[in-house]
Amino acid sequence: MACTHFSFVSLLLLLVAFPCTQATKDAVKTTEKKIDVVVETTVYCQSCEHSGTWSLIGAKPVPFAKVSVTCKSHKGHVSYYKVFQTDKNGYLYAPLEGFKMQNYILDHPLHSCYVKPVWSPLESCSLLSNVNYGLNGARLRYENKRLHGSNYEAVIYAASPLAFHPSDCS
Repeated sequence: MACTHFSFVSLLLLLVAFPCTQATKDAVKTTEKKIDVVVETTVYCQSCEHSGTWSLIGAKPVPFAKVSVTCKSHKGHVSYYKVFQTDKNGYLYAPLEGFKMQNYILDHPLHSCYVKPVWSPLESCSLLSNVNYGLNGARLRYENKRLHGSNYEAVIYAASPLAFHPSDCS
């Protein structure tokens, strides 16, 4: 009888404990923080008097310009590529959804990613410029900027400003 009572109590404890264990696992899954990599930059139209230089004096933001973000693995293969659009102020906030690092040090965004201007909607200012190495790709830098939410964190990397220049400068 004691053995049966012991088995019944053991079974009862097991049934009670199992849902708690499962609930705890589910709670851990839902409270894991999602960490995103984000790239930011601004795109300008260079003034004619500074065309051919890296100066952005007198430059105006280019709204809705297209900018590419490319990341390569440490073996030189493209591991991430996407074209983003700036806002009405020429500002780009680009969350790199799906970006993965195979090697945390070698494939880190600071080492593997760069940003390039792709297209300007302004017909009067649509030629690519090499301001901040925009033609080859502006490298990223870490400025200790993060966005925090209850289950979200974004690590923000910045690229120096990029530019287009007018074609009709004399």
